Amino acid sequence: MTDVPAAHLNYPGTDRDDLVEDLHGHQVADPYRWLEDPTDPRTEAWSAAQDELARTWLDALPGRDAAEERMRSLLSTGSVSAPAWRAGRAFFTRREPGQEFPLLYVREPDGTERVLLDVTELDPSGLTTLDSWSPSLEGDRLAYQISVGGDEESLLHVMDVATGEMVEGPIDRCRYSTISWLPGGDEYFYIRRLAPELVPDGEQQFHRRVWRHRVGTDPDQDLLVHGEGLDHTYYYGTRVSRDGRWLVVEGSPGTARRDSVWIADLTEAAEVPNLRQIVDTSDGYRVGAWVERDGRLYVMTTLDAPRWRLCVADPARPEPSNWTELISEEPDSVLEAVRWFDSGDGDPQLAVLRTRHAVSEVTLHDPATGRQTAEVPLPGTGQVTALNTVDEATEHDRDRLWIGWTDFATPPCVHAYSRRTGQTALDRQAPGTAELPAVHTRQVTYRSLDGTPVRMFLLSPTAEPDRPRPAFMTGYGGFSLSREPGYTPSALAWVAAGGVWALPSLRGGGEEGEEWHLAGMREQKQHTFDDFHAAAQHLIGEGWTTSDQLAISGGSNGGLLVGAALTQRPELYRAVVCSAPLLDMVRYEQFLLGRTWNDEYGTADDPEELGWLLSYSPYHNVTGQTDYPSVLFTVFESDSRVDPNHARKMCAALQHATSSDPAKRPILLRRETEVGHAARSVSRTVGLATDQLAFLAEATGLALG
Repeated sequence: MTDVPAAHLNYPGTDRDDLVEDLHGHQVADPYRWLEDPTDPRTEAWSAAQDELARTWLDALPGRDAAEERMRSLLSTGSVSAPAWRAGRAFFTRREPGQEFPLLYVREPDGTERVLLDVTELDPSGLTTLDSWSPSLEGDRLAYQISVGGDEESLLHVMDVATGEMVEGPIDRCRYSTISWLPGGDEYFYIRRLAPELVPDGEQQFHRRVWRHRVGTDPDQDLLVHGEGLDHTYYYGTRVSRDGRWLVVEGSPGTARRDSVWIADLTEAAEVPNLRQIVDTSDGYRVGAWVERDGRLYVMTTLDAPRWRLCVADPARPEPSNWTELISEEPDSVLEAVRWFDSGDGDPQLAVLRTRHAVSEVTLHDPATGRQTAEVPLPGTGQVTALNTVDEATEHDRDRLWIGWTDFATPPCVHAYSRRTGQTALDRQAPGTAELPAVHTRQVTYRSLDGTPVRMFLLSPTAEPDRPRPAFMTGYGGFSLSREPGYTPSALAWVAAGGVWALPSLRGGGEEGEEWHLAGMREQKQHTFDDFHAAAQHLIGEGWTTSDQLAISGGSNGGLLVGAALTQRPELYRAVVCSAPLLDMVRYEQFLLGRTWNDEYGTADDPEELGWLLSYSPYHNVTGQTDYPSVLFTVFESDSRVDPNHARKMCAALQHATSSDPAKRPILLRRETEVGHAARSVSRTVGLATDQLAFLAEATGLALG
């Protein structure tokens, strides 16, 4: 236990209002609604008191220095990304040891490299992040998007690649925008929200539109291409074929996995493309479409294939009735991506990425028949983060396929496959080095409550369980997102200290295709939590750990996961880190991007769906006189996705309800300002991970030092 005096662990006094609402016949209490308003003087005073309490406890934890040193060392490896090729130039990012963020580079045809963009030069404070970037087809212009303070409000700029000079920008309101260049580099299609004064109050984060923009002109004079009259929560993506003839627009309301697709022939005279709808969201399946270099429309879809298949069609006749299956669904893998691979020998191929139980595989296929022609060797059990080939205007390295690669113990690096030799070799490794612990990695299968087999990655210092050890389990289980093997410094730090780290592939995620996703959403969301509880019981049953040594952690939707876990099975878990979480599932739609998630969870406006939400909503399932585990909430005040009020309200509820001794099982709230939901500097990453690791280690008895 820590040396923190118990007197400093008295929870701040918190007003508990007698607020109960009748919602569709349910009596729903909300005693801490006042904590939803961050500007309320009561909230400000309460937050300041929680800050002091958290820092008093966290700063006194044993092993902090060791955790910080280990995390800093493991992150000093840096990273490098697979190159994107444009007319002989290779664009990529690299982070050297000691750098806070990756830098964007260009490699010229003669092999010389130079920095194109360093966000720390733009902003030495470390608050500016590079959100995305896209070079023109000719490689002479670069569109990039940056945001400040974690708000993800991307500002779009265009740079001259040869000189580094700014061509235009910033263009605001470009959050989550794709950039689709037309040949020549003078125009592109992109996504921009309407001006705030043009939309209803409270909807400023929505109302996206697709625009056609000419470089150097006033963006307020851009041509409106698409989006008028559709639901205000629509997200869009755009793609333009390499020859500039075809524009494909994809869209979906919020994060719903139901897609619409439109296509337009840009050779028609009109400046505003005449978009023709191919698929409507009411059809209920997922689609990704583009026109490839052979002139055909390629369609990846879950239509009649929950693990995805690839179809082709004539873009002039793009309706589903005209699709021809090229690569069929496989029963135990998920189709993730397809890339055109032309080595210049007259025998182009398709490079196809699949994941088999969340582990990447790459094969080559004949684009005429879909027949598999080769298997691309990969370095091991890991994740392909990018799959790139050279473009037609690049004369060298035509036979190579660049593979972004990582696994649990390998920092992001680049491998290259040669069609000539049939071999894959390391092309660029992460620039730094770190002393990595001996780690045994395996994937095991266990049974969930209803008998469903679920897979889980395990990292441990021994090949088999030799004694119960402190265990750290995390997960996600939502939005069809897959958790795949990737370099994880916090996991390595935990195993280096003698612990076990686990990652189950929960229903709600995409690890086993769209049916796996559907089985863990809406009225079936409890499956996600059941899978997580069963993973914990498997670790205990196999002798890896005990409930008094088991820590869990999750963020965002994963914060909902661990929030439900600690309220449903408080006796099963010893300590919890709950980061940027969703916890009040009755009111989540009323804040920030919440309304875009109701297809995933359901809406409190519907009587039946409110019942689903209330059945597991962590905030509404806190009960008095319960011996809750230690809990650390970590929130970010500039988070523009999940409102920090979820954690504030849940923290207050747990502090009021728990029967645990706060000196032994504290409930704490750790806040950060000027940082948001996603990217952060290395220093901030180290600081957050140090607090989280030290908190969980102290609770479970793991000695970090």
